Amino acid sequence: MVTKPALAYEPAERAFLDPTRADARDPGSARAVVVPFGLEASVSYGGGTAAGPAALIAASQQLELFDEEFWREPYRDYGVATLVAPTIAQPIEAALHQLSDLVERIVEDGRFPLVIGGEHSLTPGAMAPFAASYHDLVVLQLDAHADLRDGYLGEHNSHAAAMRRVLDHEHVELMAVGIRAISAEEIPFLEANRHRIRTHWGKDRRRWDIPAMLAPLAGRRVYVTVDIDALDSAVMPATGTPEPGGLSFDDALDILREVGRIANVVGADIVELAPLPGLHAPDFTAAKLAYKLLSYVLARPPAA
Repeated sequence: MVTKPALAYEPAERAFLDPTRADARDPGSARAVVVPFGLEASVSYGGGTAAGPAALIAASQQLELFDEEFWREPYRDYGVATLVAPTIAQPIEAALHQLSDLVERIVEDGRFPLVIGGEHSLTPGAMAPFAASYHDLVVLQLDAHADLRDGYLGEHNSHAAAMRRVLDHEHVELMAVGIRAISAEEIPFLEANRHRIRTHWGKDRRRWDIPAMLAPLAGRRVYVTVDIDALDSAVMPATGTPEPGGLSFDDALDILREVGRIANVVGADIVELAPLPGLHAPDFTAAKLAYKLLSYVLARPPAA
């Protein structure tokens, strides 16, 4: 039997959230583990996702940890550790196996993985351990793009095929929220799999009743994937494939708050941040979204 080396954690100075926070130097006690995974192998428009994890983590150190919604510092409920960013294997298929192994080891330790990308092609690797363990898994996708192509530009595991690869697990269901870009070639697969795919189009967002929309997730095991381009391009320009007509930051929080309230969220990723030199707001926005996601899933709910 091969003994795997212990997971390596960043020191407080390079970790997610304020380096002086209460649990900064005690990664072994954390319930949440941030996994920086700057995969950039199949981007098809703008690049830069390899730099996303470092930019998000650096911005996270500037967040105020007191949350006015929780009326406390919610990270104290769960604790956060940050893995040392791995040297990413090649090709993409090897990288996905590498990430799957990291996530599986985190879950075996009884902890919650939040993968910070990196391009969206990483999601099938990150959610694979959950697909192997749970027959009732649902993936909640916040995204501008359907990502249902069966490969793109010759790459089977392309970022444009991320949800198609997720649905290669025939028992996994998908709820896609915020979609506002889909190709004609994806439509036959979407229509043939309506029993497994629920799509909430971005064009309808002003009419959404979020509790009703997410009600099918109640009591289910859910893996959350947030492509940062789910946010409107005016809010989030720092991404390779920006799309207008997207979610506001508050829209995204409303969705994440509700899924954290009603479902058993088992893991998550935030992907496709491509930092823009000299523009810090998108990095900070992504970092705050990550902190809120962890808090909605792992902290005691705020008082009514």
